[in-house]
Amino acid sequence: MLPKIDHLIFAAPTLESGMDAIENLLGIRPVVGGQHKGRGTHNALLTFGDIYFEVIAPDPAQPDVPKPLWMKTDQATQPKLWTWATVNPDLFELEKVANQNQISLGEIESGTRIQTNGNILKWQLTEPILENENGIMPFFLNWGETIHPSKTLPQAGEILSFKAIHPNPELIQNQLDKLGVNLLVEKGNDPHLEATIRTLKGDIIQLA
Repeated sequence: MLPKIDHLIFAAPTLESGMDAIENLLGIRPVVGGQHKGRGTHNALLTFGDIYFEVIAPDPAQPDVPKPLWMKTDQATQPKLWTWATVNPDLFELEKVANQNQISLGEIESGTRIQTNGNILKWQLTEPILENENGIMPFFLNWGETIHPSKTLPQAGEILSFKAIHPNPELIQNQLDKLGVNLLVEKGNDPHLEATIRTLKGDIIQLA
């Protein structure tokens, strides 16, 4: 059973290289999304049903944003499944739970992005923290009245499974459980995320 995934984030040194990597894997090219103004990044997007997929990279049009950039995406030396987001309708209650259990959670902030068609997306999120177990610990979103981005994006297939690998899976699993996240965490030396995807052509691929 999949956890409640809002979106997966795939970081790359450049947006073009990230889009190329995904097109080679999935057979469909992500569409340019827009800039994260003031954060130094921009993105391109696809969707898997109601889960959207974001390729993110440093934005050369924002050279003056201090580093590290948002979610440390400037540290991606090659295209890689970077982190993920889930949803929660009450981020302030979630913040209380995290504090009670001494779990690091980013500050609650509001965000916006102007789409290429001029529409404005608005959301509330727990700011992705810089140290998040190699992207395994998600950040949380509440879209409010905004139409979810997945509704207007090209379909890329289906996510069959999604899990994390970590050297101390019991610790991570315990933290996730307390936050109401049902992500499977397996033991392994190199902490990372793995997604198994069925492409539109029916091929099964692994994304990590």
